[in-house]
Amino acid sequence: MTNLKYTPEEPVAAIATALAPAALGIVRCSGKNCIELLSKIFSRPKALLEAAGNTIVYGWIQESKDSKIDEVLVSVFRAPCSFTGEDMVEISCHGGVHVVQAVYNLLLKHGFRSAEKGEFTFRAYINGKADLTKAEAVREIIDSKTDESQSRAAGRLAGNLFETIDSVKKQIVDTLAAIEVEIEYPEDEETIADSFDSSELENAAKTLAELADSWKSEKIYQDGARVVLCGKTNAGKSSLFNALLKEDRAIVSDIEGTTRDFIESWIDFSGIPARLFDTAGLRETSDVIEAVGVERTKDLSGDADLILYLVDSSQGLSEEDEKFIREQTVPLILVWNKCDKENTGDSPAKNPENAFSDKNIVQVKISAKKGEGLGELSEAVKNALSVSKDTDRTRCGLGSERQKISVEKALESVLHALSLTKDYALDAVVQDLEDSLDALGEVTGDVTPDDVLGSIFSHFCVGK
Repeated sequence: MTNLKYTPEEPVAAIATALAPAALGIVRCSGKNCIELLSKIFSRPKALLEAAGNTIVYGWIQESKDSKIDEVLVSVFRAPCSFTGEDMVEISCHGGVHVVQAVYNLLLKHGFRSAEKGEFTFRAYINGKADLTKAEAVREIIDSKTDESQSRAAGRLAGNLFETIDSVKKQIVDTLAAIEVEIEYPEDEETIADSFDSSELENAAKTLAELADSWKSEKIYQDGARVVLCGKTNAGKSSLFNALLKEDRAIVSDIEGTTRDFIESWIDFSGIPARLFDTAGLRETSDVIEAVGVERTKDLSGDADLILYLVDSSQGLSEEDEKFIREQTVPLILVWNKCDKENTGDSPAKNPENAFSDKNIVQVKISAKKGEGLGELSEAVKNALSVSKDTDRTRCGLGSERQKISVEKALESVLHALSLTKDYALDAVVQDLEDSLDALGEVTGDVTPDDVLGSIFSHFCVGK
């Protein structure tokens, strides 16, 4: 949303499906008189005007009786029982690009305005059909990359975050009410000592702290992690890349230096989305192009969230392997590949669990070629990327940086209220608690500046 100052019930229309050849296309309309406006270009205007909410009407979209555009089904939603809280219609037409655009353009000629990005969800918000946590969850679901990230966003859309915030606000309000009574009818006007029960505030602070901490994990589920495959040439990086993706994306060869530049793809590590990078093998080389690939590998590993360092189990650790691993500050999993082969190398390969015991590096044995150990590797990656304790609270974790900032502000105010000693008056506690309520209001949208709303809804697609 870029234009927040508009006539709230102004009829708007948008293409809600991708503009690509498909079986069906959907054009959405919402706003005052949208059903009446559509009836003017519908072959059965009376049936449409008399249709009850949550019903479907069959007919044709037409410029005139002699100029039909498409045979359609119109889903009718009556206010307030609709997504936006206004009268709505959704036109299901054939999915050809030209057909969908023709229906949409005809609507614009007959009184509809083009909807802005996120305008349907924005209208749901201003009409009280959704708070900001649910509105933001809509975009999260659209952008989700794994079943787990979709599930977490669906929980927020169902209201679990709103309910948690609401319960915290109730605890704070109850404490405020007790303090207000003490202010009006004081037994001791000088201090706050023993003037109210702080247990509810302590519970509120605990919940807020858990919510603030949840953003660390939720961000990984939303944005994805950067996982880089590193190792010497012929360690099996490309084979593992292909095995994890379950497709032949990278060229696999026994010739050293086959991979000269990185390739990447999205992957699901036990629910955590990640961009997986297959990189050039680490070695000294006189080949100019391969040398550039080696440098890019080092740059990528430095920016990674996690490194999977592959070692050929049949060859064992080399000095170069050990040097690279010990120099890393990025979290690293040591992956012993080709474990189906007989060992011909040094002792660390025979007893890999003893290698780097001083650094507590997680080690996993696999065979990329045979697909063995990949489940254990995925779990190890998930555990390495999990940055907070997996409690029930993470199931209703925060969904955006904006929410995190507001929750931290509320937590700071509650903690400050709890820290006040007998040297302070009750009014000081009241101010802190009112500040915390304002901060929580920003999370749900009770208190939200227009520029924040513009930022939130501008990231939605048109039609949503």
